[in-house]
Amino acid sequence: MIKRKFNRARKSSGDNAGTTTTSSDVKEEEVEWEMRPGGMLVQKRSENCSDFAAMVPRFRVRVVFGAMRYEISISSQATFGELKKLLTADSGLQPGEQRLIYRGKERQNGDYLDRCGVKDHSKVILMESPEFRERKFIEMRRNAKIQAAHRLIDDVLMEVDKLAEQVCAIEKSITHGNKVPELQITTLIEMLMRQAVKLDIISAEGDACEKKSLQGKRVEKCVETLDVLKLSNARIKPVIVTTNWETFDPPQAIAKWELFD
Repeated sequence: MIKRKFNRARKSSGDNAGTTTTSSDVKEEEVEWEMRPGGMLVQKRSENCSDFAAMVPRFRVRVVFGAMRYEISISSQATFGELKKLLTADSGLQPGEQRLIYRGKERQNGDYLDRCGVKDHSKVILMESPEFRERKFIEMRRNAKIQAAHRLIDDVLMEVDKLAEQVCAIEKSITHGNKVPELQITTLIEMLMRQAVKLDIISAEGDACEKKSLQGKRVEKCVETLDVLKLSNARIKPVIVTTNWETFDPPQAIAKWELFD
């Protein structure tokens, strides 16, 4: 801690002959100093000193993020944590997801740029944090799994649409009193059950799980409809077509006689 002295002159005018007396007050102020990386002794920065902050120089820092290049204008006495906040808009990474490397060493949020030797146009390397990279990889795998489930469910949906049309056709035929071959109904039930098995083995999450459940209920409803139609079809008597043949008497033969003289 170093103390500075300030002399302040004070004038007083006397009552006689215009004499003037001068006295001085001595004021002591405590000033903190800090050593810069270059060895220069300067006044320690203070957040409450606006005039001092206004005189702080700014410089541009070159940031490398993979194939991307950024140039950030920032105060020379800012911290690496403040630099991360400025990089959020360009990189798309939140401050907690960033790692800043300068001169081969990762810098912490509380490290000051000038104390670490950062100067105008110095290069800083930006990297994703390992934790964020791991979360991102897990999220990508999860999304890929969900998309694969959607594709499988869509394939089942197309098959169920075709089978549902056949169910409607059979229902319409039986409603009109036309008997349907039982083998046709049994085969259709088996085909629907195969689609139900395909749905069961699909591992789904999120929206895909709801979609899978909806198709499962749809298959179940079709099977139940066919079971009811199977009973109704059994009660329909088959239509026997008989043919009435008309008989005719054979024509009578007319004998022709030959006359002799």
